[in-house]
Amino acid sequence: MLALLAISLWITPVWSQRSETVIANSLPALGDGSDITLSAERQLGDRIVRELYRDPDYLEDPILDEYLQSIWQPLVKGAQARGEMTPELLERFAWKIFIGRDRSINAFALPGGYLGVHLGLISVVNTQDELASVMAHELSHVTQRHIARSIGDQARMSPLLIGAMILGMLAASKSTQGAQAVIVGGQAMAAQSQLNFSRDMEREADRIGYGVMSEAGFDTQGFVTMFGKLQQAAGLNDRGSFPYLRSHPLSSERIADMQARQQLQTPRPANEAKDIVQAIMSARARVLAQPGVGALRAWANEATDTNMETQALNKRIGILYGAALSLMQLRDFSAARALLPRLRLALGGHAEALRIVQLLEMEMSFKENDMRGALRALSSTTQLPSSQWQRPELIFVAQASARLQTASPSIETSQLLAKSVSALQAWVLQSPQDAQAWQILASALAAQGRNLASLRAEGEAQLARMDFGAAVDRFKAAQDASRKNPPQMGDHIEAAIVDSRLRFAHGILREQLLERQVR
Repeated sequence: MLALLAISLWITPVWSQRSETVIANSLPALGDGSDITLSAERQLGDRIVRELYRDPDYLEDPILDEYLQSIWQPLVKGAQARGEMTPELLERFAWKIFIGRDRSINAFALPGGYLGVHLGLISVVNTQDELASVMAHELSHVTQRHIARSIGDQARMSPLLIGAMILGMLAASKSTQGAQAVIVGGQAMAAQSQLNFSRDMEREADRIGYGVMSEAGFDTQGFVTMFGKLQQAAGLNDRGSFPYLRSHPLSSERIADMQARQQLQTPRPANEAKDIVQAIMSARARVLAQPGVGALRAWANEATDTNMETQALNKRIGILYGAALSLMQLRDFSAARALLPRLRLALGGHAEALRIVQLLEMEMSFKENDMRGALRALSSTTQLPSSQWQRPELIFVAQASARLQTASPSIETSQLLAKSVSALQAWVLQSPQDAQAWQILASALAAQGRNLASLRAEGEAQLARMDFGAAVDRFKAAQDASRKNPPQMGDHIEAAIVDSRLRFAHGILREQLLERQVR
């Protein structure tokens, strides 16, 4: 989906209340639209994503994040291996994924290498390969510079017109009357229609995405089966639950091309382990989309249906996991926990799926505010060297140990907290744009009484979310703490880093001010 079209399906009505002038002032000057540089496209994407970070529908879920990354990173490497992604493009663009808490079936590319995925899409795909096909297609829109080329075709499109277009599409996605109220002189809708990807671009994204998907090790049959889902939705007179179809209309030519390509491939056997994990993630996406109490109860009751046992293993696992998670959301913890033995028994030796069930057990303890129970659920993880912890475990162990140490300090908890802090520090060193990890690290450092380091981590979290004003506030608070409090071991290093990061954040704010003044 075209980036500027796509964002209207994610941002809440609150944003639509702003004037187009305000939004235009937040957009970079694109100059001659026929020559959009990598820097200008990244800058445009950053401006849009900055708004998405503040949106209530932006979802940070360590388990789904990890799953999407397990698909996204191989695709990025596959694009590099095929020569679709130049070293300059890899360095200049963000290549980050966002999850939108939206039940519609959609994924979209944004300028500058950002990819948005709706929970609705994750919930309907049957295999990891189907999800990979959509992500590979969107990735290819970015690597082939389709967004820049689409904007570039509109040489006279000003930032103000782009702002009006975004507002119009945003309101249209929420309310027809709202759209009529904000579209200025019909210009925004005209711009929207001109910015849709061309048929040639769609075919190119199919072709390149198919190759990238194959290079990354995914089964390209997922492209064909995903097209089948979309074709069926189109034939059933889609009423808006498949917004992906509005910007990616399927043609018989596109479908035939994918089917012809696939006939040349040797069929692969089904991968039961991957299909089970996808079934779990689909169930998780459905529940986290906040469908309402009625839907949660219906999914919880599915675990009691005697016909469930006749279904394929991955379907049964998805039903049981969805039922347990639904019951947890309904705060019926005893019933939720009662399903865990059934899940583990059905899973047998599927190690990755068993790990996800272990994380679910930990989540239940979190919901009950039982931090000791949460840590017990992850005891097999905490006994490992922290270098072997995966990101969800890093996040959850740090949260639980910090809260437990604050409420009921002990030597054992203090040691585990120190281990968690060390592991998180190593993680953010490798992943400095991980805002959630920085925020959890800040809480863990505060539980250790390391106030300066905690404030610095809060500032880094705000930088990662591109909230530069908030970052300045946190770094200034860190400077004040450094001056007023006796120094602890390592504080002189933290203070020097804080000074440097404050100058960096101030510099970006000055650049943004200059951009607005120029326009």
